[in-house]
Parts: sequence; structure tokens; C-alpha cells
Amino acid sequence: MARKKHQQLDTQIHRQKPNSQSSTAYVQILGTGMDTHDTLPSILLFFDNFRIIFNAGEGLQRFCAEHKIKLSKIDYICLSRVCSETVGGLPGLLLTLAGLGEGHSVELRGPSDLSSLVYALKSFIPHAAICAESFGSSLSSNVEAPTVPSLSEGPFFVCKSAVVSISAVLLQPSILADSYVKPSDVSVVYICELSEIKGKFHKEKAEALGLDVGPKRRELQNGKSVKSDRLDIMIQPSDVIDPSVRGPVVLIVDCPTESHAEKLSTTQSLGKYYAKLSGEAPETVNSIVHLTPASVVNTRNYQNWMKKFGSVQHIMAGYSMKNVGIPILESSARITNQLGYLCPQFFPAPALHSREHHFDAAVGMDSLTKEPTEGTCDSILAENLLKFTLLPHSQSGLDKANVPGLIAPSQVISNLLLEIPEVVEAAQQISQFWSEPEHSSKDSEGLIGGLLLDQNPIPSCLENIRRDDGEIVLLGTGSSHPSKYRNVSSIFVNLFSKGNLLLDCGEGTLAQLKRRYGMDGAANAVRNLRCIWISHIHADHHAGLVRILALRRDLLKGTPHEKLHVIGPKYLESFLNKYKDLEDLDMQFLDCRSTTAASWDTFEHGFVSTKYPTCSSDCMIDEHVNNENKDDTCFLRCSKRQKLSSNVDTCVDTRFLMSLSEVLKEAGLERLTSFPVIHCPESFGVILKARERVNNSGVLIPGWKVIYSGDTRPCTEVIQASKGATLLIHEETQMLQATFEDSLAEEAIARNHSTIKEAMEVGTSAGAYRIILTHFSQRYPKIPSFDEINLEKACIAFDLMSVNLADLHLLPQILPYLKLLFRDDVTEQLEDD
Repeated sequence: MARKKHQQLDTQIHRQKPNSQSSTAYVQILGTGMDTHDTLPSILLFFDNFRIIFNAGEGLQRFCAEHKIKLSKIDYICLSRVCSETVGGLPGLLLTLAGLGEGHSVELRGPSDLSSLVYALKSFIPHAAICAESFGSSLSSNVEAPTVPSLSEGPFFVCKSAVVSISAVLLQPSILADSYVKPSDVSVVYICELSEIKGKFHKEKAEALGLDVGPKRRELQNGKSVKSDRLDIMIQPSDVIDPSVRGPVVLIVDCPTESHAEKLSTTQSLGKYYAKLSGEAPETVNSIVHLTPASVVNTRNYQNWMKKFGSVQHIMAGYSMKNVGIPILESSARITNQLGYLCPQFFPAPALHSREHHFDAAVGMDSLTKEPTEGTCDSILAENLLKFTLLPHSQSGLDKANVPGLIAPSQVISNLLLEIPEVVEAAQQISQFWSEPEHSSKDSEGLIGGLLLDQNPIPSCLENIRRDDGEIVLLGTGSSHPSKYRNVSSIFVNLFSKGNLLLDCGEGTLAQLKRRYGMDGAANAVRNLRCIWISHIHADHHAGLVRILALRRDLLKGTPHEKLHVIGPKYLESFLNKYKDLEDLDMQFLDCRSTTAASWDTFEHGFVSTKYPTCSSDCMIDEHVNNENKDDTCFLRCSKRQKLSSNVDTCVDTRFLMSLSEVLKEAGLERLTSFPVIHCPESFGVILKARERVNNSGVLIPGWKVIYSGDTRPCTEVIQASKGATLLIHEETQMLQATFEDSLAEEAIARNHSTIKEAMEVGTSAGAYRIILTHFSQRYPKIPSFDEINLEKACIAFDLMSVNLADLHLLPQILPYLKLLFRDDVTEQLEDD
């Protein structure tokens, strides 16, 4: 059935463009992961009316938004492997295309175990949004065979249009007889054969043979003979048309290990493309794009295989340290540099893009950066947006016109100071908050206007707190899908020597960790994860999870360790269990319902305390909360009875909770408690409560308390959880202002989100000491307008913002300076609204 559907689709393509011949064709490097090495780059094969992307790793949507590449124009996505490196961007991409309505679908192609991936993705993606077909024989990762299973190498048909035909050769690694091949071990060499290039039609020859302008010329171009209009002769196509020439050929090669390289060197399916000394001329390959890592490229087997092709342009697109110093997301990098200049305490310089790291590390593929000498392959290191032009034939070759250069942070700051000279004084004033604490309560009237500062005393839990006690890093602060300026939800809780946690793990989380901490720092962060907590099943909160788990598995391979605790909604467990058929994730899952306060009581005391709501409780705002102002607040909209997203589960998995308790203890935490909220089914917020500690006077003081709301409408559960919170991190997707308050409030209610005003009222009602607002609608790509709202104890989050618990008292004082930095953007938003 799938094959029939696929053939119908290809026939439809031919009907749409029966005689079309693309005037433009090129292969282009889409540098997702080139600066972070978190995922393989994607490759775009472009024609005027037909486009294919090879691999869809994390960050593909964000990259295309940055560089104005329309993903809605993509016809096929072909995977070179089915693993976290190549598919991390698929969930978000499929959901985005599905949201565009009918006519915006994309076909997936990949080796046989693509079907296992699709089965897993259907746990949270509508079935109609996925149209996929695999090729090759299926392998199971759950059956250990005493001998190596046989796998046909192909070539296999992948797809075809009027301009190109794609086929695939499978590479099965050479392994020991007592091992078995995992599905993700199988990689692909894609063969892209462009249609033949028709010869030039010579009008002067047609006229000399008495052929007038008209339909007969079209018949000649279609290969038919015609009779001359003015002479008594038959005209053959060869009389007026040059011979057609074979179309260009491009190979996309993913050879991840030396074992794969051994298989590649002996494959017979590519023989007709090898250069020969005598006999029939081979089918010439114009370019080969290598997704192969440098460690494999530099082996003798691989080098000898490359030489078989003769004069071919090799583009080395595997991981190269050369590209680490060049951000692929220029817009985001520019804002990060500006924020770092203004307040380096909350916005430290990204460790990844320092020039020192860039040059010291650029050694892995050094041999490939040199000019080719006689007897070596013509190789070039891929760069972001590098093109190899295929058509028109006269322009065939490399094109670096769109390759971005390295933008020095100093240049970004120079441009900023020309636009907003006041930023110099602002940065000086902010630095005084740390060097001269007495200045922190003074008002800089002339620069940023009057400040309404929070006068509440510092809570006892922050007395004498050390800088290595805890830090909150906002890795992603946008909602729905990644954008130029904000990645999707992820919060890194850095507990330093005690380990760390992730709260939500949207697509691109690993890349953000690398931008914040550098390659080695991010590896240590992943290696030292104590647990990952996921709020709900929406893809913008968990699509980066598999990549993090796969990296941790690889980092700890051969080292004694415990499986990582992943806490999330039951729907997430369904996805992870299905995905494990593709690759082991080295984790143990615990349902959020098993970490509610009631579940912890059951685990510790064997009964459920009556102070917790029963599983049938409705969401009602406490009548004593802000009762005197109820008519003027968001709580009026919340007072309607709304069912919570989840019921309390007191069926506790004792073994897992005992293990989690030990993990939390090692991390210096007393408890991690999930609580149900109002969003989609099985949605939760979380409480992190630190253990008690002794201050400098020897007095026992309570530990800090951090709340993350997840996505939610304002509700009693968030308020109760946030009582006495040291920090409340609250989602906000809609901003209320002026005459648009009612319409945006209704939108927030319809989508079960909160407005910024509602989030502030929740935090104020609960008595939270500090509030960070995050998860912003893409309506506000940089900063929302908030003139009408009291944010005296709050701050707006930005990607890579790092808030040390020792600096919480200063957090609200930064907000007016952020408004200064983005004043032009706020003005533009008001005008647009």
C-alpha cells in the first residue's frame, strides 16, 4: 500500500511538471550543529520546483528561520541514519508543517527502521502529519543473533521527480560474530542522479531547414521527427538540437565508523561511478558530500575509496572544529553579546564562541584544509551555507557567496554603542550593584526613569549563600517552536559539585548547553545530570530529550553508573519505550504522578495526608487569596471550575522513589515534588526544595525553594506550590496591553496559558520572593512591552540567562536596563499592535 501511494505521488509530480527542466540546481550545506557538534548538518538539494533535505537534526527549524529557508517548500526529507543525531528536528518540523494546513506535508525516507521511529513519534504527533516510507531489510535491536544478520546493500529506490532520481546504498558495519547490528548502526549513501541535460535548440538551423516558429519545434524537442514547412524534407531532432548530456551526479555519504568504512570500500553498488583506466566510461560524479567524521575520513580505507572517483569535488561536512568559532545563529549571538556587555553577571559570555577555543581546537581535520597535492583528493572543508552549483552547467562548482564570516563580539558592541550610547552608563551602573551594593537601592532617574524596587528583606534561606550552591540557566525561553532569538523550553539547574538537573528539554537543549559552557563544559554538565523532569507531552518541552540521553550514554560508556532518572507524564513514557527499539537511552522512567506530595507521603509514611487534594478536586482559586481585588484580577477568569490536567496517583513505585531519594540527597535536595496544572492532559509543575543548612552563625536555616510552573493557566495548585518560594519561574505566552487586553486574555484562556499579568498576580499572591517570566510567545521575539504591569520583584528571561541564587536580590533591578537595550523593539511592537 505504501509503495503504491509513493508511486502515485511520483506520477503526480511528473504530471505537474511533465517536461520541466530545472534551470537552477545546487547542493547546499545547512550548518545545523556546525558550531556546536550536537547534530549532523543537513544537506539541501535544491531545484526550482523540487527540494530535498538530507537529515533533520535538532535546530533545523531555527536555522531555516534565521537564513530565510522555507521549509514549507521541501518535498522530501531523507535520513542517512535513524538516530538522535539525524532526526532530532523532525518532531517540531512535522508539527509546524501540520499547523500550516493542507498542502504543507513532507515525505520522509530512510532505512528500514524509519518505521520504528514513526511508530514512536505517533505517541505525540498526529498520525496524519507523518507520511513516511522506508527501504532495505529490517533489523531488530531486541534480538541478539549469534551471527551477523545479512543486509542487502541495494541500491534501493528512494524517490523520483522530473529533475532527479534518488537511490540509496546501505552500509552495515563489519562487527564481531557474537554481536548484533542495532538499527541505528545502519547508514546510507544517497545517490542523486539529475535528469539528462537536453541539448541546445539551434533556431538558425531550423529556419535554414524551412521550419517556421510553432508547435513542430516543440515536437522536435520531445524527440519526434517533423516535416519542414517550406521544404519537402523530414527534419530529425539531431538536425537542429545538440545531443543531450548526462546530468550531474551527487553522492551524500554517511560513514560514521571505521567498520562502516570497511563495508564502504568493498561495496559493489557504487562500481559504475568509479573512474576507470580503460573500457566503458564511468558515470561521472560531480560532487560528494561527506557526513563522515574526520577520524574515519583520515583512515587509509576511506582515503583509498575516495580516490576511486578520480576528479571529484569532495565536501567534508562531518564534524570539524574549524566551524566551532562561527555562530550559525547570528541574530541570537548578537543579542547574547549585547546582553553580556550590559550585564555580564546574568549574561556571561558564551564559552563556545571564544576565538581562543576556536583556534586551539582546529586540528582534527588539518590535513584536509591544505591545498590538494598530486595524488590526493580534491577536498574542501564544508562551511555554513556553502553551495556546489550543479545547474546551469556553465556555472558548475563551489559557491561561497552566502558563507557567513565571523562577526567579532567587539564589532557587535561597537554597533550597539553607536545606536544606543546610553548603554555605556547603564553597564557601569549595573556593575556597581555588585561592586558597591549600596548603589543597588538608588534610582538612576535620568537614565532609566523611576524604579519601583522590591523592599522585601532577603529571605533567610539566602543568608550567606555561596555562589556554588546553585545557579539557574534559562537555556530556552520561547514557546511553540524555535525562533531566531529564542529557543524552546529548557531550564538547567546547576548545583555545581553536587550535580545538576534539567527542567524540560526542548529541541536544541544540547546546543544551548554547548553555547553556554563550551564543548567540555557541556559534556560535564550532561555527564553529571542527576535527573531530567518533563512538564508535559508538547514537543517544545521534550524534543531535545533523546539527544541528551544518547550523549550521556556515550559519555559514560565503560564507566560504572546508574541509569538516569527521567520524570515525566505517562505519554512521554510511551514514546521513550518505543524509541528504545532504535537505540538504548540508558534511563529509567518515573511518572510525574508518582512524585506528587501525596505520593511522597505514601512512600515515606504509608498513607496519604488529608492536607493534599483528592484526585477528583477541581481547580478553584482560594477565596481568601486577593479577595478584596478579585474583580480586577486574572483570578476572576480562573474562578470557573476547570478540571485539572491530572489526578493524584498514590500507587507508588517504591524502588524507583527510593533510588530518586538517594539521587536528590546527593544533589543537596530535600524533595522534588510534581503538582498538576491546567494545560493539556497530564501537565505538571515542579517544586525543588533544597536541604536545610547551617549559616555562618551556626543556626539551622531552611533550604531555598524553586518553583517551575510549566505551561498552565493560573490555578490554586501553582499558588499553593509557590507559597514562600525563593524563586518562581512562570510561563507567559501572552502580553496584555492597552486595548488588546481582552483579545489576548481570551487567547491565553483558549490555549491554557497565562498572561504576564496573571503570572505576576500568581507570584504576588503566593508571596514568592522573585519571579522569572519565560516561555514567551513568538509575537515578542526579543522583549515584550510591560509599561502597565508592576514587575517590582520580577525579570524577563532571555536565552542563556544565568541567575546565581546569590544574586537573586538584584534580579528585578536589571529589568529597566533591558528595556533600555531593546527600546526600539518595544516601540516597534506597540506600533505593530
